[in-house]
Amino acid sequence: MFRSLLRRAHPAAALRAHTGPAHRLAAARQLTDRARALIDDSVKHNSLVVFMKGTPDEPMCGFSRAVIQILQMHGVDEVVGIDCLQDPEIREGIKEYSDWPTIPQVYVKGEFIGGCDVMVQMHQSGELHELLVKEKILQPEPEPESATKKKD
Repeated sequence: MFRSLLRRAHPAAALRAHTGPAHRLAAARQLTDRARALIDDSVKHNSLVVFMKGTPDEPMCGFSRAVIQILQMHGVDEVVGIDCLQDPEIREGIKEYSDWPTIPQVYVKGEFIGGCDVMVQMHQSGELHELLVKEKILQPEPEPESATKKKD
């Protein structure tokens, strides 16, 4: 479901995923072992992580700010933000790691979700809330009282 959203949002991203071995080899050379280890560690050990320009408290670009605001609107209080401006290896490496050309990048439970435009689309469609609840980043909303009375 989320991969199809990714393809709809960025058809070019779907094409990049099917490029030949020479492209992947060249891309792999730009992702250093150090950067891969830092990115892997961040993605695998945090339920939700945003590779962004700036920090969640002080985003340094409008797209990073928009992603943080969307997450806050959904009630996500704590966001692990990795400031790509502080480390050129991470800034370039994250693009190769995900095969996605832009920052910010959002990962939920180790899976790449997308950038700002995908987050906006998921927010508008309701898919983001569903994902955050499914992955236990948010608690499900309690049923209204009238719904529980009908079950009894």
